[in-house]
Amino acid sequence: MRVLAWSALALALMLAPAHAQAYDPRYPVCMKVYEGGRFGGGGEWIDCSYTSLPQCRATASGRAAMCDLNPYYAPPAPPPRRAHRRHH
Repeated sequence: MRVLAWSALALALMLAPAHAQAYDPRYPVCMKVYEGGRFGGGGEWIDCSYTSLPQCRATASGRAAMCDLNPYYAPPAPPPRRAHRRHH
């Protein structure tokens, strides 16, 4: 009986829709937009295409949305330091 239960659970997990990562690591700010429908439609999504909180908040103004820092933001690496050479 346990094998059947574990098999059913494994099958359910394989058939469940997978969600891609919604956070774009190229941008430091994300806006989470909420859309509710009258009959259960709508939903929410995340738009990570903002370079600053003020820019995101201006876009979110008047909407059911909020802005926050992107937890997956990967800032660009600093340029390599040039070695200082001494002249003898």
